Amino acid sequence: MKSYQHFITGSIMLGISAGTVSLLARWITGNSILSSPESLVKYGLLGGIGYSLSGALAIFLFGLLAPRIKRNSPQFSTLGDMLNYRLQKDGYWLMACIILFLGLDSLFMQAIGAAVLFDLLFNIPLSITLFFFLLYCFIISMIGGMKWIHRFEGFAISLIFAAVIFIPLYFFIQEGSVKVYEGIRLYHPYLLFTKNKEAFYFIFTFIIVGFGQVLTDRVTWQRLYMMNPSKIRITFSSTAIIWSSIPVALSAMLMIVLFEGPFKNSNTLLFELFNKIDLPFLTILFFLFCFATLSTTMNAELHATSIHFVKHILLPLSGELSNVEMKKQSNYFAMFLLSGIFITIHFVQFNLIHFLFFFGNLYSAAVPVMLIIIYTKKNLPRALPYSTIAGFTISLLLTRSLSSFETIWYSFILSTTFAILILVKTKYISTKF
Repeated sequence: MKSYQHFITGSIMLGISAGTVSLLARWITGNSILSSPESLVKYGLLGGIGYSLSGALAIFLFGLLAPRIKRNSPQFSTLGDMLNYRLQKDGYWLMACIILFLGLDSLFMQAIGAAVLFDLLFNIPLSITLFFFLLYCFIISMIGGMKWIHRFEGFAISLIFAAVIFIPLYFFIQEGSVKVYEGIRLYHPYLLFTKNKEAFYFIFTFIIVGFGQVLTDRVTWQRLYMMNPSKIRITFSSTAIIWSSIPVALSAMLMIVLFEGPFKNSNTLLFELFNKIDLPFLTILFFLFCFATLSTTMNAELHATSIHFVKHILLPLSGELSNVEMKKQSNYFAMFLLSGIFITIHFVQFNLIHFLFFFGNLYSAAVPVMLIIIYTKKNLPRALPYSTIAGFTISLLLTRSLSSFETIWYSFILSTTFAILILVKTKYISTKF
C-alpha cells in the first residue's frame, strides 16, 4: 500500500508548464461560466474585462508570496500543515474548520454549474446526469488520486482553449466583427459604456474576494508545495496571464448571442449560445469545454478537501491512523460530501449572487489573518484567527443596511482592524516582526 503522502502529491514535481496547467485546471471554474454572463450584462464589457484582470491579479499576488511560503516551510504539503505549525491549538481548530467550510463553496459551485449545464443541454432527468457527473469526479479524484487528476488536467485544458478559440472565431468570421459591433451598439449600447462607477467598484471588490479565495485555497497550496522552488514565481505569473484570457473569451462568446437582439435574462444566455451553434463539431466542443471546466475543478477540490478533513481534523481527533485507514476515511468523507451536494441541489433553490456574496464576506475577512500567518515567523497570538470570524459576523449583521459590495469591504476592514488590535495588545508587532 502506497503512503497517504503519495495520495496527496502523487510523487509529482511540477515544473513551469505542468504547474501552470494544474493551476489553470483549478482556477478555470464553474464560476467563470456562471458569473461571466452576469458580470457582462450588469457591468458591460468593462465588467467582463475587469473580472478577467482582477482574477488574474489575485493569482499574481499570491505568486509573489508563494516563494516565501515554500522557502519557510519546504517540508509541508498542505495549507493545514502551515496552520498547525503557526497557530495555537484553538486558533488552529478555528482556521481548519473555516478552510473546510470554504471548500464547500467551490464544490457546490461546480455541482450547481453542472446541474445548470445538464438541464440546458439534455432532455434527461437531472438526477441521472448529476449522479454520473459526481461519480466520475469521485473515481478520478479519490480512486485515482493525484496521479489521475494530473493526467486528465492537460487534456481538459486543451479542450477549454480549443473551445474559447474556435467558437468565437467561427462566429466572428461568419457574421463579421463589424456586424457584431453594430448589433451590440443597437440593442445593448450600455455594454459599451466605460464610465460605469459600479463596474469599478465591482472590480476592486473582486480583487479582495479573489485574493482571499486564493490565499485559503487547499488546492493551490498543494500545488505550490509540489513545485520546483526556482519555478514558482514564473509559474504563477504565467497562470495569471493565461487565465485572464478566459473571461474575455467567454464575453466574446456571449456577444454572439447578444448582437442579434434582446434576451430574457442572463441565465438564458448560455442556452441561447448553445442553440446558436450549428456545427456538430462545435456543439460537442462546447459541451466538452463546460464539462472539462467543471470536472477538473471538482476533482481537485474534492481531493484537497477530503485530505484536509482527514489529515487536519480527523487525524488530530483520533490520535493515529494508518495509511490504509486515512485513505479509506478520505473516500468515506468524499462520498458523504457528494451525497450531501446531490441531495441539496435537488431540494434547495440557490440564489447564485447571494451565495457568492456570502462566501465573499468570509474570503475577504480571511485575507489579513492569512497574510500575517505568511509574513511572520513565530507562533502567533491565540486570539488572532478570531478576527476573521468577528469581521465576517459583523458584516453579515450589516447586510440589511449596506449593499453586498459594502459588506465585503466592511468584513475586510473590520477583520484587519481586529487583527492589528490583537497584535498591538499582545505587543507582538514590536517584538516579533
